[in-house]
Amino acid sequence: MLTISKQAIISRLHFDNPWWENGRVERRYKNYPRRFYFAPFYALIKETSINRAAVLMGPRRVGKTVMVYHAIDQLLAEGVSPNNIFYVPLETPIYTGLSLEQLVNMLQEEFAHKRDDELFIIFDEIQYLPSWEVHLKSLVDSYPSYKYVATGSAAAALKLKSRESGAGRFTEFLLPPLTFAEYISFIGKVDLLVEEKEAFSYQAKDIHELNDEFVNYLNYGGYPEAVFSELIQGDSSRYIKSDIIDKVLLRDLPSLYGINDVQELNKLFNSIAYNTGNEITLESLSKSSGVSKNTIKKYMEYLEAAFLIKIVNRVDITSKKFKRATTFKIYLTNPSMRAALFGPVTADHEAMGALTETAIFSQWFHDQDIDKLHYARWKNGEVDIVWLNTAIQKPEWCVEVKWSDLPCGDARMVKGLTEFANQNSLTDVLITTRTASQVGNINGVNIRYQPSASYAYELGVKMFTLSV
Repeated sequence: MLTISKQAIISRLHFDNPWWENGRVERRYKNYPRRFYFAPFYALIKETSINRAAVLMGPRRVGKTVMVYHAIDQLLAEGVSPNNIFYVPLETPIYTGLSLEQLVNMLQEEFAHKRDDELFIIFDEIQYLPSWEVHLKSLVDSYPSYKYVATGSAAAALKLKSRESGAGRFTEFLLPPLTFAEYISFIGKVDLLVEEKEAFSYQAKDIHELNDEFVNYLNYGGYPEAVFSELIQGDSSRYIKSDIIDKVLLRDLPSLYGINDVQELNKLFNSIAYNTGNEITLESLSKSSGVSKNTIKKYMEYLEAAFLIKIVNRVDITSKKFKRATTFKIYLTNPSMRAALFGPVTADHEAMGALTETAIFSQWFHDQDIDKLHYARWKNGEVDIVWLNTAIQKPEWCVEVKWSDLPCGDARMVKGLTEFANQNSLTDVLITTRTASQVGNINGVNIRYQPSASYAYELGVKMFTLSV
């Protein structure tokens, strides 16, 4: 039986690092626009004052590998020697069974690198290597002049939660799905569709055109590749479901957690996706998916670790948390996943309300304070988004999300919001609409009405600027 030779591995490394021969990154990567998050990520790569590896995490197909190639392109443009940049896609079969140390040793031997040389070493999809965090920490400690970058889309999330193995040696960077602001920028319509009124405040130049793009964003806009491919847009179920969702549900999570019944996991995720943005209970999830409540709890943890969902907890009208949470909301981290599973939506689709709420919530995905977001519900009312100051257990602001202009002329539709505001001494609140922009005052509460699409755009810009 033939074994893979060292020379074969070296040949593959040269193939995966074409700049070693020609000094440049492939044009197909250079042609992609850079994510808003590129600049802070690149600054993390160039940071040398602390000895840490940069770990780029995020869902599948949101552009982690492309952003790595953009970083390589920038390093080359700044004069870093091509031979000092080392990229390894660890899901490539030829690298299976090799340790990170062996790969680094091959690089050292190939170019006679010394221990104190300044190298940039990138391990793509590092979760495919068992105990990767132990190996990476060892390399960080052994070669402090080398800068390590690792990317991960599944196992990285849960393993880095404990941070025991990599304590003090890893700096995490979360890349979210494409925000609505990035989507508008990618399609080149910022100047056409939005204008800045004041700092972090935007309004639509044409709300109907902006809404058209917002619906497109809900259907496929969370994935950079889909934005530029009419083929993907025309068959999002094939691309997003088969190439993204199924790979996580049928391969990543089963291999990581030893899940035997992948169909059970798949049924649960379908139930969650269909109900994104709606309040649910373990009992209702169990009934709709046919999965036991104890198993659902485990699966939800796995799905959250894989960046597919985000669980949001409830507070009451006084903003108090519940000791025993029996109801909660689950949001898809990317609303495009629902369209891939159940078909695209139109502006008048019955799911638009829940998907609008999902999209607005997803703009917060990168923010480190996302766990401060809750929703409020009590006997006679509810509020969709409540920002809770956990130090004092009081809300700082709240938002009611609507895909309708009816609340602008019907005080009954905002009764719950104003009741919550008065109960918690909030003088200003926001209601999102479909097209209407106005201000008002009901029961002593100042209410600003803003279209959901412009608010989603505004959030995308604000969250990026304030969280990086």
